[in-house]
Amino acid sequence: MDESMNQGEEFEHYRVLLFSIAYRMTGSASDAEDLVQETYLRYQASESSEIVSLKAYLTTIITRLALDYLKSARVAREQYIGDWLPEPILTLEDEGFPLAGLEQQEALSLAFLRLLEALSPPERAVFLLHEVFDYPFSEIGSMLEKSPANCRQIFHRARQALQDKRARFEPERQRQRQLLHSFLSASQAGDMAALTSLLAQDAVSWADGGGKVQSILKPIQGQQAVARFWCFWLSRERKNQRSLTVTLAEINGSPAIVFWEEGSLAVVISLALSAVGIQEIYALLNPEKLAYLQKQLSNDSKMKLL
Repeated sequence: MDESMNQGEEFEHYRVLLFSIAYRMTGSASDAEDLVQETYLRYQASESSEIVSLKAYLTTIITRLALDYLKSARVAREQYIGDWLPEPILTLEDEGFPLAGLEQQEALSLAFLRLLEALSPPERAVFLLHEVFDYPFSEIGSMLEKSPANCRQIFHRARQALQDKRARFEPERQRQRQLLHSFLSASQAGDMAALTSLLAQDAVSWADGGGKVQSILKPIQGQQAVARFWCFWLSRERKNQRSLTVTLAEINGSPAIVFWEEGSLAVVISLALSAVGIQEIYALLNPEKLAYLQKQLSNDSKMKLL
């Protein structure tokens, strides 16, 4: 009993780290939770004599579980109806996500998690463990049963693949909130001119309904097309007088618009900004993708009405 309690206490010390790795690896909070639980079960069944460093041991288990998950999930994502977007999560410090640096914050953004889908599972693992969690290649090599030199090559290949697509602009938090308010106001009013002025010329709008609810199946590209779509959709919702409540929440490291309908989470809208305006818009509508966030938000007292 005492040994089991000690194991539990020791494991809890690393739970946030393990969840953080699994979530960034899979893009799914609910699956990340399952992987963390499986890691604990394997830790309980292990012999203490085989553990030199508990942190390294647990990280190895969660990383290998995440790799297995990604290999099996690839086919399902290829057959997914419409665009696949990561599962959104509430990212407040008391939720276990202290965003200490730009790498930590960027690696939680929906835009970056979507980019990671272009990497192979080993590339994703090596890149995240080294770039975000600062593991040396020697440790990563032990976790993945590869040489440090091989891990270094995999890392450089992954970084090269992402280099031209990664965001290099970090707007002030107040500017993010201002653009969110302006985006919502212009869209609901059907003000094409005002909304167009907020968007970058090559703006893109993504939506993830997963075939569960009606949504666009392909990204909308270009300033005019994006503005036209959002003016039509949000102004129509307002005219239909649906009982939608709109709040602001901290989602994946930045402010996002959250729509509720009769107490259920209906839509999350997150913006990715560039120096010239709103670069990308992410709309998450798949109820399965919103279940984890709704659970988080039901316990959150920091939501703000818009």
